[in-house]
Amino acid sequence: MRIQELVAHWEKANRGERTRQQFSINLPLKEAAQVLALKEMYPDCSEEQILTDLLCFALGELSQSFPYEAGKEVAQDEYGDPIYEDAGLTPKFIRLAQKYRSTLEAEAVGEPN
Repeated sequence: MRIQELVAHWEKANRGERTRQQFSINLPLKEAAQVLALKEMYPDCSEEQILTDLLCFALGELSQSFPYEAGKEVAQDEYGDPIYEDAGLTPKFIRLAQKYRSTLEAEAVGEPN
């Protein structure tokens, strides 16, 4: 999601799926003032939604910024050139995020860990 899409999203005030898990943060003064300014600009959005959306956007950007690190050769492309797995932080981040998503989904439906 691009930042322009985020603003359009706020204008629609879409809630999306949420977990039971809550995260409590104390924002620096400048950023807290900016969140309150956004809340006034988009009164149909809660502070929680604004913070959630900003965090989701930042995490998406972060996951795309991890440097690629060539691992072992795993295949060849259509021209016969080698294709290497990514041995960097991206696959680790994706694997761990999937693990925690499964845990959070299980908690949401009341399954034991």
